[in-house]
Amino acid sequence: MQMTNIEAGAPVSRIRKAERRDTPRLLEMIAALADHHGDSASPTAHSLERDLFGPNACSQALLAERDGAVVGYALLSCFPHLQWGRRVMDLNHLFVEPEQRGSGVGRFLVAAAVAEARRQECGQMGVSTHPDNEKAQGLYLSLGFSERPAGGKRFRLELPANGALPEGWL
Repeated sequence: MQMTNIEAGAPVSRIRKAERRDTPRLLEMIAALADHHGDSASPTAHSLERDLFGPNACSQALLAERDGAVVGYALLSCFPHLQWGRRVMDLNHLFVEPEQRGSGVGRFLVAAAVAEARRQECGQMGVSTHPDNEKAQGLYLSLGFSERPAGGKRFRLELPANGALPEGWL
């Protein structure tokens, strides 16, 4: 993804891919986003290295800069829908510093995310919001996203670090 500078007067100076040197700032913003949602965050420099920068990275982050300072980020994960022969880009996180909200930074990040999804030949982009986050919902609707009905039940399995399978599996 080739990132370029943005014209003067725009709410951001540029959008770029995150690099290893951005890890401390990303950790701050991830914690701020979790706090905004009433959650706690527990990422580490190691987990960001693994997930964003390592050889088996499963996601990427885009950063919004304004006057040389990082003021927001978007976290993207691409996955296949093999049954339909297409890829889907999931916008997992969209965070903008509180003092920058409403200035257009989020729109620039979403536009850059869409460009990256197209570059990766994705046929769809998905995003979820907290049910009470009406501002984010309004942003996505204004950008052409459509509300999707809730799908079937979702399940998860916690995978312990020791690699053990739950009792009774085999």
